[in-house]
Amino acid sequence: MAITVIEAISTLGAALSRHYPLGVSSIPREHGQTAANVAVYSPAYRDVILCFQPPGGGWKAVLLADKTDGVHHGLVENMPPGTRYGFYTNMDATQEELLLIDPEAVQLLLDPYGRYIDEQTDADGVSRYLSVRMDSGFDWGTVKRPNTPWRETVFYEAHVKGQTMLHPEVPEDIRGTYAGMAHPAMIAHLQELGVTAVELLPVHFHIDEPHLHGTGMTNYWGYNTLGFFAPHVQYASAAAQAAGPQAVQAELKGMIKLLHMAGIEVILDVVYNHTAEGGSGGPSYSWRGLAEEQYYRMRDGQYYDTTGCGNTLNFSNPHVIKMAMDSLRYWVEEFHIDGFRFDLAVSLARDGEHAFNNNHPFLLAAATDGVLASTKLIAEPWDVGYGGWQTGNFPTGWADWNDSFRDNVRDVWLTDRAAMLAGYHHNGLAKFGDALGGSAAMFAASGRSRMATVNLITAHDGFTLADLTAYNHKHNEDNQEDSRDGTNNNRSWNHGVEGITNNPNTVAQRARTSRNLMATMLLALGVPMITAGDEIGRSQGGNNNVYCQDNEIAWVDWTMDDEAKTMLAATTRLLKIRKDFLAAQPSSYPTRGGQAFIHWFGANGEPMTPEAWGNPHERVLTMLMGSPDGAVDGLVVFNTGITDEDVVLPANPRFSDPDSEVGGTPRPYMLRMTTEAPIRTDDGEPTFTLSRSEPLIEAGDAVRACANTVQIFRNDLSGT
Repeated sequence: MAITVIEAISTLGAALSRHYPLGVSSIPREHGQTAANVAVYSPAYRDVILCFQPPGGGWKAVLLADKTDGVHHGLVENMPPGTRYGFYTNMDATQEELLLIDPEAVQLLLDPYGRYIDEQTDADGVSRYLSVRMDSGFDWGTVKRPNTPWRETVFYEAHVKGQTMLHPEVPEDIRGTYAGMAHPAMIAHLQELGVTAVELLPVHFHIDEPHLHGTGMTNYWGYNTLGFFAPHVQYASAAAQAAGPQAVQAELKGMIKLLHMAGIEVILDVVYNHTAEGGSGGPSYSWRGLAEEQYYRMRDGQYYDTTGCGNTLNFSNPHVIKMAMDSLRYWVEEFHIDGFRFDLAVSLARDGEHAFNNNHPFLLAAATDGVLASTKLIAEPWDVGYGGWQTGNFPTGWADWNDSFRDNVRDVWLTDRAAMLAGYHHNGLAKFGDALGGSAAMFAASGRSRMATVNLITAHDGFTLADLTAYNHKHNEDNQEDSRDGTNNNRSWNHGVEGITNNPNTVAQRARTSRNLMATMLLALGVPMITAGDEIGRSQGGNNNVYCQDNEIAWVDWTMDDEAKTMLAATTRLLKIRKDFLAAQPSSYPTRGGQAFIHWFGANGEPMTPEAWGNPHERVLTMLMGSPDGAVDGLVVFNTGITDEDVVLPANPRFSDPDSEVGGTPRPYMLRMTTEAPIRTDDGEPTFTLSRSEPLIEAGDAVRACANTVQIFRNDLSGT
């Protein structure tokens, strides 16, 4: 049993303490450099005890003697950085009884605003957690946030650990760590690929769900948060962990600094919709023990869960909104984070009646806050509650993950083609065209432009890009849930063989389809997101829910065989084409009215008609895109069918418009890439970069477009 020194009240006097800010904060120097103001929200309790242990010292217990608007607060002496602490309260205990608590015999309640969480495991394998006071100092030098415009942004969704665990150029002692993520080999890969931002799966401190205990599996993804202000310690290198909390924090900040030096933004995937305390009756780590009925969404005295995780944080309570806003500002101000992707964001915008409100105070506060205004706010626009699908309905200042884009593009390249080969024709290309055009109608009602759509084909949740082309069904046996987990609605197609095959034709067709899916995403209007490893054909063996697989199933495999090199070459080339095209457009493209156009044509070079859009037998779509003030137009031919076609390249309407500055003799088209197959360099490496000596093609001439291919042309307006 720990020997605890009891102090009935702070020796500095409660009258001087403040109820804001919450958590542990510094106070004027006349009270001593190690003194602190401590404040915690716990409105239902008469008394709250702070137990704390300064570095190298014994435990102390102090009553937070003042209470203002439900916040208990007090001034505490000798609580320097590195002090471990937690709270204790009990409705039935007297002050004297509360102060007698043994802090090493119970799970003290974590500070919801705690900047670091220390985990200790006892001889019985039981983990206990304590908050730690931190010093926020770090030398950022002259490094600034990149502030990449939305138009130039390309997200790369990655897992800190899985990204480098198998990377041969990253030293073994930092694989799977913050330091590994910022290793020169990894930064070089991101820069050469052409992405502008890494979107990291949760790095807030998280723990495993109880149902995983004893299975040998863990919550690999990290969507089970225990601290909204604390970094996940296990992602720090062993050396940093051994050196202590400041070193762990410094390693994470160092990763961000190095990525910023390389011009790469850092986006955090954040989980404010629920906590690791689970459903009613679950463990009390923090919020439940301090203010259960205020922090969690309730109906008729019971938990009202819209997340599927047992509890839902109550964003109809101002204190919950404040906690989330304070957390976001902390990560921006102290860690220089560039933006956030909000998991199950609909749950953050439900009102007191549990209904989604796109004018919810949290959504408006985040979008208009002075600190957050320069960051990127991205909603996962659904949850599992009633009315939970809200893609396109978030307010200005927010972008949405576009699941409609994902589903419609998968249908065209995968399920529709599988059906056609079986003799069925179900869908036209109207939804495909809408996706390519940035889903404009879907986002217009909320007052947002095409830059509000985050276009994705895959994400951490679901099949990888390679597995979409190799499996008709999920194969989640390793998750030990009899494959009940994971979605069955994958819109995938195995190209005739389930799983691994050595058939060269099947392998080639799968690879081409992967390239087509990637090309569609990177050429569409909107902001694309690549899932880590898709650029090199990563497979999870058909597992579409690897949340519990902290192993080779989920980690990125950096074995660069010819297939991986080919996919990387294609993705890199597509991103280069995208970048060059945008550089040739005015800065207002494509968001300002009149500064963007898309013309649609069929295989005959004539404009698409309503009948053609709805005809399931029309499988060729030509997209001509650009700006009236741009220097280059882009033309893309999509042959989504199962037969080769002769496609007439259309006349660019800009050359026939007498009012156009470029009116006159049409310029020819230059082929810049085809997804059909790579060419080989002199040393045998695959490439999709075509020589500028490729023959030019005049408008009105036909080109051969093989089935299941994308061809990309440029139309230089000032001559070629």
